[in-house]
Amino acid sequence: MESIRILVAEDDPKILAGLVDMLESEGYRAVPAIDGEQALKLFDSKRFDLVLLDIMMPGKSGYDVCRVIRSQDEDVPIIMLTAKGQEIDKVVGLQLGADDYVTKPFGVNELLARIAAVLRRSRKKAKQPSEEAKAPDHFTFGSAEIDGLQYRLTQGGQTFDLSARELGLLHFFYVHPNEVLSRDMLLNAVWGIDYFGTRTVDQHIAQLRKKVEPDPDNPTVITTVHGVGYRYERSQESGVRSQESEVRSQESD
Repeated sequence: MESIRILVAEDDPKILAGLVDMLESEGYRAVPAIDGEQALKLFDSKRFDLVLLDIMMPGKSGYDVCRVIRSQDEDVPIIMLTAKGQEIDKVVGLQLGADDYVTKPFGVNELLARIAAVLRRSRKKAKQPSEEAKAPDHFTFGSAEIDGLQYRLTQGGQTFDLSARELGLLHFFYVHPNEVLSRDMLLNAVWGIDYFGTRTVDQHIAQLRKKVEPDPDNPTVITTVHGVGYRYERSQESGVRSQESEVRSQESD
């Protein structure tokens, strides 16, 4: 069976060598890149099953590389490595389409567990039909208008770009209105398999609320059900607007 190929981008030669040795000792095929520019060249020339990106690299940062990769491939798993502990650094990576992040210094077992979890999700997602297919390309979510083709959300006169994960969450909430959805359910639906921890879905929900909620500090569209998960509070009026939006979309085709 062909080895799983992992692109490893890290500007510290010692850390890069250590990561490559660790991954190859676990049976992965690790391909090193010393900076973001080299990482993008390698990604363009080879097929990878996962990308491991250091955020702070000279020239093109991990953020830059993540953005370019996501514009070319929505599905390849990306894990960000960051030496910073600030929440904003993790949030930016998730907004750009990263699947997970690990803060330096990290334990080898934790990193390997997160790599294995992300790869399992990726394989399962490739085998199963997506819930996204059940949602229309254009629909109303609360008072926001969603354009699934353009990955955009319009709320209160403002237009926001949506990441693939954010759109996936919106689609899954849309087809399960007024239901309590656990974090595991959301992770299985959008990421593809049981997840190692639940902080990623919470981060995505927090960022999504800033776009879809009239008042993100007091959410009324995506509400929290403490100890369980989240619920999309779709009113009857909102449902009617969504159906009308879908009809208009079909008529324009």
